[in-house]
Amino acid sequence: MEDRIYREYVEILKEELVPAMGCTEPIAIAYGAALAKKTLGAMPEQITVGASANIIKNVKSVVVPNTGGQRGIAAAAAAGILSGAADKKLEVLAALTPEQAAGIGAFLEQVPVKVEPSDREYVFDIQIRLEGEGHSAFVEIAGHHTNVICVERNGEVLERQDYREEGNKYRTDRSLLSVKQIVEFAGCVEIGDVKEVLDRQIACNMAIAKEGLSGDWGANIGSILLRSYGNNVHNRAKAYAAAGSDGRMNGCELPVVINSGSGNQGLTASLPVIIYAQELGGSQEQLYRALVVSNLITIHLKTGIGPLSAYCGATSAGCGAGAGVTYLYGGGEREIAHTIVNAVAINSGMICDGAKASCAAKIASAVEAGLLGMQMQMHDSEFKGGDGIVEKGVENTIRNVGQLAREGMKETDRTIIHIMTEKASN
Repeated sequence: MEDRIYREYVEILKEELVPAMGCTEPIAIAYGAALAKKTLGAMPEQITVGASANIIKNVKSVVVPNTGGQRGIAAAAAAGILSGAADKKLEVLAALTPEQAAGIGAFLEQVPVKVEPSDREYVFDIQIRLEGEGHSAFVEIAGHHTNVICVERNGEVLERQDYREEGNKYRTDRSLLSVKQIVEFAGCVEIGDVKEVLDRQIACNMAIAKEGLSGDWGANIGSILLRSYGNNVHNRAKAYAAAGSDGRMNGCELPVVINSGSGNQGLTASLPVIIYAQELGGSQEQLYRALVVSNLITIHLKTGIGPLSAYCGATSAGCGAGAGVTYLYGGGEREIAHTIVNAVAINSGMICDGAKASCAAKIASAVEAGLLGMQMQMHDSEFKGGDGIVEKGVENTIRNVGQLAREGMKETDRTIIHIMTEKASN
């Protein structure tokens, strides 16, 4: 494999597979608020949060960890300020002490928090402005969860980077991703180059899945699946992924290793592959290589879609999971390509209406589509070019999915946000 592509693939995995505690959109707000407080150098007396519509959508209904069950933008900002651990980034709330967590309610009663729509046209935009002790601080995050594009104190720019809505938002070159080269990379990668990030993904995501199954979290989709449909590997793969989301969407304080900026996508891309590897008795090396496939396929699909849209990201991760399990069964490029196309054809209509308890059920549906896509190709059945959005050649179909999500579902997104915000407030 070409050395440049190899190195980029390793870096993409390191860049994407990072731990986060809680849903990543409220955590990004908490991170921005912690950074703004550090910049201010004092406790704020007034807080203003500007957020793009998709951020508002994804923060509205989800429980913010370490807040005693509170939800929403104000709670996320307050938790980040009281934590103050900006250096922790997406684990900023893991640094909250019990005393700080207990003080969030009182803080919100004393300090006014104004939430307003972002004045930018970015899909992903968070602006935090703090005022206190005669000073002000401003932080803006755009494009993805830790991409700080502006830091100001008293109107003086301390840090700024150019940001364009179009183009690569990451350090790594995602245009190098393709199904063919992902499978090639999975077969030749030196395990030592990916072991650390994959070990962390296995440990963190299995831990929260087990907690989701043993505790009472949200709608308890994972445990309901097991009680209703049994303990076979197919059902366990769905149940563990859903259970991780049960916990994560409803305030569980365990970290998740994310994929494409999303903990739900990280859970969906990894847990079914881990469960199948255990069932099949595969070696640890086989598991690592299958996780490489599932994670990179997920990232490849999600790159064309963008960070936030009306297209449920679990759909992409379900395709990734199906591809990873196909790899465990000995599938190569051809079989994995057919699995992806089949899964995309089955489940690409699933909408994203924000982060909340029902995400766990959508994850179960996405994993089902990925596994059905795999079973179809195992039985020499496939959807062909001309079947809806399917086009001959897996890369063409992946591009169609990106176009559908980015362009075709813009009005769907606006309608979802209208229903969730304006109608809900009437």
